[in-house]
Amino acid sequence: MPEERKGGLARRDFMIASLATVGASVALAAGSKEATAQEPVASSASPASGTTYTGDVIDGKKVISALDVNDLQPGKKHLLYFQGVETPTGQHWYVSVTVAKGAKPGKRGVLTSGVHGDEMSSIHTVQTVMNQLDPAEMSGTVMAVTDVSRPALESMQRRWPNSGRGIDLVDMNRVWPGNENDVTATSRHAGLLFNRLLRPNADFAVDFHTGTTGFEVTAFNIAEMDVPEIKAMVELYPVGQIFDNPTYPSVLHNAFIAAGIPSFCPEIGAARHLDLEMIALFVEGTMNVLKHHGIVTGSMGRTGKDVSVFVGNSSFPILATEGGVVEHLVKLNDKVEPGQKVAIQRNSFGEVVAEYTSGIAGEVTGQRSDAMSEPGNPLVFILFRDATTNGAVTYPE
Repeated sequence: MPEERKGGLARRDFMIASLATVGASVALAAGSKEATAQEPVASSASPASGTTYTGDVIDGKKVISALDVNDLQPGKKHLLYFQGVETPTGQHWYVSVTVAKGAKPGKRGVLTSGVHGDEMSSIHTVQTVMNQLDPAEMSGTVMAVTDVSRPALESMQRRWPNSGRGIDLVDMNRVWPGNENDVTATSRHAGLLFNRLLRPNADFAVDFHTGTTGFEVTAFNIAEMDVPEIKAMVELYPVGQIFDNPTYPSVLHNAFIAAGIPSFCPEIGAARHLDLEMIALFVEGTMNVLKHHGIVTGSMGRTGKDVSVFVGNSSFPILATEGGVVEHLVKLNDKVEPGQKVAIQRNSFGEVVAEYTSGIAGEVTGQRSDAMSEPGNPLVFILFRDATTNGAVTYPE
């Protein structure tokens, strides 16, 4: 996704133009036979043509290397494993795939989680939604992938431990849409999933996340609110904050948008544990989205109209300048004003070594949850409206 997007090119035009670009990529990739480390071949952008079964079965579930949900039997749930990139020992990382195939045709939704390995509430949210679906009563298809970054999930850590010259921790949500023939395992894995599993089966997509280890966030959605199809879905969630910003170009939900598929990113509290109260809000909102698209029937639950929603397009980071124990003076979702003290920091003697104030008016959207911090760590993020911002902004992590 290009960063210059708030002005000039309209979102609808951008999404249409992206589809044309994808088509051109197909033609280029079709002539490529092999890749080398010196000249990586462009990742094939053509959708998977039919479902490919490898012949393997794991725990009673068939293994696939490509999926077309149209090939699956209607009116039932299908549990599969997708064959991802090879491990250092030459085996494969397998990704869990659940498909609720409606008895009647309709829209196709994709729900993803586990792009970061420490985000448990996002996984539980998707699992809860899928458990509520009855394919016999559905029109259309919902596909869920709950463990996109399997190596990171194995140790419940944010990043993929990629083996090269020693262990390199790679953030998989910075490599989409990936490249099946790239020189790194993470990019190849992303390319395989995006080309052969995710994009070919999506009319819309929702990529669920949480805060990272050591840093918790409010319940909010990251979404581009000037795309009508995205705005309509995001407003169906009864959560109190919306971050109206493209964020990083190479995150998964932006890869969907670049392929012409409306998508956004829910953020569900802190990492490494289940926030059942927040999860319930996002389950309710996601079921509303499925009703909006006609996949399931029934009355809408609570939406953004039933709560107070703060929409910001930028986030003000407050970084630690010292090492020591952090004491927060505000809570998540609190409104703050310029100059308001939001945190202090003490050294090992209990002396206050730093005081931190807000530089803007807005709402607290994230806080460091680890009690200690070294210089440079984000302590607080404040969501606010910035009249001067124009497109994506890179934030410290």
